[in-house]
Amino acid sequence: MRGQVPIDKWRDARLTAAERAEALIPLMTLEEKVAQLVGVWVGADASGGGVAPHQADMAGVEWSDVIAHGLGQLTRPFGTAPVDPVAGARSLAASQAQIVAASRFGIPAQVHEECLTGFAAWRATVYPAPLSWGASFDPELIEEVAGRIGRSMRAAGVHQGLAPVLDVTRDYRWGRTEETIGEDPYLVGTVGAAYVRGIEGAGVVATLKHFAGYSASRGGRNLAPAHMGVRELADVILPPFEMALRLGGARSVMNSYAEIDGVPVAADEDLLTGLLREEWGFAGTVVADYFSIRFLHKLHGVAAEAADAAGLALRAGIDVELPTVDTFGPPLIEAVKSGQVDEALIDRALTRVLAQKAELGLLDEDWRPLPGDAADVRLDDEESQELALRLAREAIVLVRNTGGVLPLAPGRRVALVGPVADDPMAMLGCYAFPAHVGPHPEHGLGLDLPSLREALGALVPDLAYEPGCEITGDDTSGIAAAVAAAAESDVCVLAVGDRAGLFGRGTSGEGCDAADLRLPGVQSELVRAVLATGTPVVLVLLAGRPYALGPEFDAAAAVVYGFFPGQRGGQALAEVLTGAVNPTGRLPVSVPRDAGGLPATYLSPWLGHRTEVSSVDPTPAYSFGHGLSYTTFEWEPLDTGAAEWPVDGEVTVGVNVRNTGSRAGAEVVQLYLHDPVAQTTRPVVRLVGYARVPLEAGQAARVEFTVPADAASFTGVRGRRIVEPGDVELRFGRSSGDAETGGVAAVPLRLTGAERELGHDRNLLVTARITREGAG
Repeated sequence: MRGQVPIDKWRDARLTAAERAEALIPLMTLEEKVAQLVGVWVGADASGGGVAPHQADMAGVEWSDVIAHGLGQLTRPFGTAPVDPVAGARSLAASQAQIVAASRFGIPAQVHEECLTGFAAWRATVYPAPLSWGASFDPELIEEVAGRIGRSMRAAGVHQGLAPVLDVTRDYRWGRTEETIGEDPYLVGTVGAAYVRGIEGAGVVATLKHFAGYSASRGGRNLAPAHMGVRELADVILPPFEMALRLGGARSVMNSYAEIDGVPVAADEDLLTGLLREEWGFAGTVVADYFSIRFLHKLHGVAAEAADAAGLALRAGIDVELPTVDTFGPPLIEAVKSGQVDEALIDRALTRVLAQKAELGLLDEDWRPLPGDAADVRLDDEESQELALRLAREAIVLVRNTGGVLPLAPGRRVALVGPVADDPMAMLGCYAFPAHVGPHPEHGLGLDLPSLREALGALVPDLAYEPGCEITGDDTSGIAAAVAAAAESDVCVLAVGDRAGLFGRGTSGEGCDAADLRLPGVQSELVRAVLATGTPVVLVLLAGRPYALGPEFDAAAAVVYGFFPGQRGGQALAEVLTGAVNPTGRLPVSVPRDAGGLPATYLSPWLGHRTEVSSVDPTPAYSFGHGLSYTTFEWEPLDTGAAEWPVDGEVTVGVNVRNTGSRAGAEVVQLYLHDPVAQTTRPVVRLVGYARVPLEAGQAARVEFTVPADAASFTGVRGRRIVEPGDVELRFGRSSGDAETGGVAAVPLRLTGAERELGHDRNLLVTARITREGAG
């Protein structure tokens, strides 16, 4: 039972969070301190068949024992197995009551859950996956989505969300590409910061993943070494984290599983303390990615035993071990008692943990486990579904449209074929609850999840259907029927792609890496056979990565991409195909042409592009930022008169954009920087600003960007971020490929002044101002 503890100033809400933490720590025993630095995963399957790598390695814990001295975190009470939201909220409140009653200080646990595509709980709305966030080029909508996700989590008693993922995808073969926002650090940073603002604005701690370098693994393999130079780390990998901290206000960071040039991030003091805390000033908590501290011993080989691993992680700057008590349990306590680990490291981490609990109200005398009544907890409602639909509509990308095959004309005979055409799970990313936790037939999916066949069939009468093949496997017996259906129709919608899963249970997702960028299974054979019929084909990809669309796919009349568009994604796709919705999405990743060539994002210097000294051409089939519409837009550059750009100043550039078509639409104006001569090689172009501009038919808008010189900065030869004087261009383009060849308009500028060194306080944001005119 809880002993009698006098009300001390650590309960005083008038003090700062840090003051309250500092007042409490001297009152605590070593066991009570360490108990606040661990999570406990109750109900997870220790057989290894669950939802985390090396889950079978988790230490067994007895609930009454583990909460006797308090508890830092509760791991995924909703996200481990199907649980009714109301019953789950009541059960969580009961668990918290036990935690409060069992220990001397009566401090509740901080509860965390996954929330990458919505609250990862049974019967919760599933939103489009992060690649769809990037495809929308709409940070404001992403902030709205995140706010709604955060409010649903808080209503259920959850305090912390393990999102967003800010890894910039570097190799599309990596299974977690679907979790990234895209291949450009500015897009990832601006959209990611918006997500953080939404979650944090709802009172939930956002946890930035995965700091840092995880997506740069060799060969696109999960949990593989990352070998990169300081410039790739500084100029590509780190900026989104800076933006999410400074522009979003994130209060937590999760370490990466990566080892960078031989140093595991979980043991990297220079990164987790030197850079993150001392240089960037981060004051929140660093939580361990699941089992990553134990991995220092088991996978990386830099620790001889659990106690060594715990000491390395604490010294590096990790504060909380997740998902369950392991190295920060008895091994750490014994290491402190023997003098192997300094107790001051425990106190340093504990100060941050308790300060965050104070911010969340968990140290208050009047703390309540739920902000409202558990009976009112609903995780999937009409408003949430409509918001998911809005995002899905904005994120569908029309990549190709020849001969006016789209939108589908009324009265035409339409065949729908392909292995994902009637698969509702093809709409979901691997962190959506049904895909992440796996099948529970006795419970069902827990939500209404229409397939493309169901949604398109509601809009197109007499829709013929044949699957053709499975997503994986080598069975081609169904291709003949698919070919026959296509041949007998006026147009064929051919839906191919992925099924998300974990650790080999899918074709995309964590641990589901690809050896190359061919479509899984025999889907390419299906595509070739259907194209050979001569029937106009609309190729629809429902996928978590860009698959190669080489010359053999050029016969497709249209190509549409949906990056796991979520619960209402089938409806959004059907509306785009039939013209009920005008597509506005843009590619957040380039679509490669060669499935076997070295995957390369657009952020490459000249030698990373096509050259005469290599027979491999990495030019993509479709470039980052590309996307078509059912209306047309004309751009006209504004004459701003700018010629010089001080290295410590800013410049304003702009274009007029007019919708010259017959229907409303949205153009995405993209601004790229071209730096032709610099002291280190630079990408031919890189995105520095963008604006999503909805316009009615005939309407025009003036789009102006205010660009600080800091946006032209890069890591120079001495390893410091600089703005270098010299000639540059700001190029307006409809895609990165468009910008590489000069764009719609190019503004030549000269950066003037002496070379300038920048710090973490540099200006991170290019602002856009949109002034609309009336419709013509």
